[in-house]
Amino acid sequence: MRVQALALVLVLLGSVTGASPASAAVECQRYDPLTGTCTLFAEGGGSGGGQTVSNPGSGGGTTTCSYRGETIPCATTMGTWWASMACYVRLADPQPPLENPVWEGHSDGAIYLCSPPVGMPGTATGSFWAPVNPVGGPSPRALADQAVEAMNLRAGRIGIAPEDTPGRVGVVGMPAWMWIADPGESTTGPITRSASGGGITVTATARLDRVVWTMGDGATVTCAGPSAVGTVYQASYGTSPSPTCGHTYTAMSDDQPGDAYTVTATSYWTVTWTGGGATGTIPLQLTKSTQIRVGELQVLITG
Repeated sequence: MRVQALALVLVLLGSVTGASPASAAVECQRYDPLTGTCTLFAEGGGSGGGQTVSNPGSGGGTTTCSYRGETIPCATTMGTWWASMACYVRLADPQPPLENPVWEGHSDGAIYLCSPPVGMPGTATGSFWAPVNPVGGPSPRALADQAVEAMNLRAGRIGIAPEDTPGRVGVVGMPAWMWIADPGESTTGPITRSASGGGITVTATARLDRVVWTMGDGATVTCAGPSAVGTVYQASYGTSPSPTCGHTYTAMSDDQPGDAYTVTATSYWTVTWTGGGATGTIPLQLTKSTQIRVGELQVLITG
């Protein structure tokens, strides 16, 4: 993308280093008409940065980048190499306030940093406005999605009493207990992961807000906050109701299609992320189901 197409404005942030009168490596390309100061530096002499592609058509090709005849990485922590301006470009984080002259009256787009290769004199570090990232690269939201993917979030394994195993039958009117049987970072959180690209890093944290249980008999039970994970049932609890997440069936499952209640646990997560001068939230829902049977207690009287 050409500089003209970006309405590029480069504001000098650092001093020019390594330029000698003999080499005249740096030239001013634009002056501020009000102050007379230089607002756009570039190298003179036609020896700026370059980018070449070798082995085209072979597995997609291999991209190499060069500057002043030397091969350099095409991407570093400073950003992605932009041959047209001979600098690494990355999103400014944090973004400068809209009152900063670098915005030039724009309220959309973003401010990017333009940094020279480390240890190579003759260029200056600056910032500029552009409607989109001129060198492509992932957006902060795309990196947030990558961070979420690295979390491997999944619906927790259902723990329930009465047990969801063949031959087990609960009793009508007796408390049922529900819980997440495999609590951990990826099932109950919280969990934090980061992803980097294009010179920016985004960090995301996922937290389990609540688990909503549909019990198969028309009832819905919401277990939120500290109670979202539920309490594991122990035989010593007897017929006590769950202190965190429970339900009582008032009819036999034999009255339902399939002779069982289908119990579904939906975990609701909120992911908050920040980085690249932006922040955001991502809601997630993860679901798992099982089946249980509930019957009436039969009393055998002999005499």
